[in-house]
Amino acid sequence: MDSRVIPAAEAWSGAEHQNVGIFYQVRITGGTLRPEVNGSVAESVWTPIPEVARLCRSSLVDVGLALAQTLPATGHVPYVPVGGLIQH
Repeated sequence: MDSRVIPAAEAWSGAEHQNVGIFYQVRITGGTLRPEVNGSVAESVWTPIPEVARLCRSSLVDVGLALAQTLPATGHVPYVPVGGLIQH
């Protein structure tokens, strides 16, 4: 889990707000990925963790990468600078 306050000066809306990211460790057991029906997901893909760092991604993904790489007992990693949550 990651929680951080975005100061008003850094937020695109101009208002301070809090972002909370919840990450799950998963494993592929089978099946076929498909878009979410009538939802916001246009494409689903499984990407091996070593390849994620080369992708154009939301910078919040780096928090998930840090969690996956360290597997901290607390479930939390030290602050990961993101420089905005829209795109890395």
